Amino acid sequence: MQKDRAAIAKKKFGQNFLKDEAVLAQIIQSMPDTPHRIAEIGPGLGDLTKYLVDVKSVTAFEVDTDLCKHLTHQFADAIATNALTLRCGDVLEHWKSELLDEPYDLVANLPYYIATNIILKALADPACRNLLVMIQREVAEKFSAAPGERAFGALSVIAQSVGEAEIVLHVPPTAFEPAPKVDSCVLLISKRTNRNDEGFEDFLRTAFTQPRKTLHKNLSSRYDGTVLSQAFETLELERSIRPHQLDTSDFHRLYTLIK
Repeated sequence: MQKDRAAIAKKKFGQNFLKDEAVLAQIIQSMPDTPHRIAEIGPGLGDLTKYLVDVKSVTAFEVDTDLCKHLTHQFADAIATNALTLRCGDVLEHWKSELLDEPYDLVANLPYYIATNIILKALADPACRNLLVMIQREVAEKFSAAPGERAFGALSVIAQSVGEAEIVLHVPPTAFEPAPKVDSCVLLISKRTNRNDEGFEDFLRTAFTQPRKTLHKNLSSRYDGTVLSQAFETLELERSIRPHQLDTSDFHRLYTLIK
């Protein structure tokens, strides 16, 4: 099954199998040094899984029934010794408030079409302690961008509200089969706490609705003008300031004043 990866890949699941052994080794080297179990989403052909089970206990979630059969056969010994727990089906159906009932680190080559959603759920999951994920470069830059940078936005603030986000590895399309049309990055998010309430995220979406417009203009579409003006005055924010010019703490203070 490993011989013709391009033929195996299914577009509906966004499958791009990571074949570069050097990149796989670097992912393992970048893993946080913790005693936590590993959650792997979308193990595919098991290219990363085979390294993970050598160093940690792993729970893997695979939606593709054909690949589940392949993984069950390939990792029969690891499954028998409980080094690997394989759960077949949509990970979002397994994911209630917590993905696992114990502390875990998410380490995965995530399907691009669902990567942002998975990361946000992991950031909100109290059982998830760290994330080390391969994702599209553009998305990785949005999660890791610093205030003032072009990519800085709602995802940056959410990530920085719960921990520290950094890109640890840039990966070209040639590392995958079939090769994606975009560059990829390995993103590390080390959590200190869990994601903020949904109201804060709604506030951020409004704040960055039109990034080129002023923050006051964006927020005035939803929040009372008088309250908004008073909040800007209290925080000594110019009405001409744009969303990317604030830092994470500024957004929290502003949200507290106008919510």
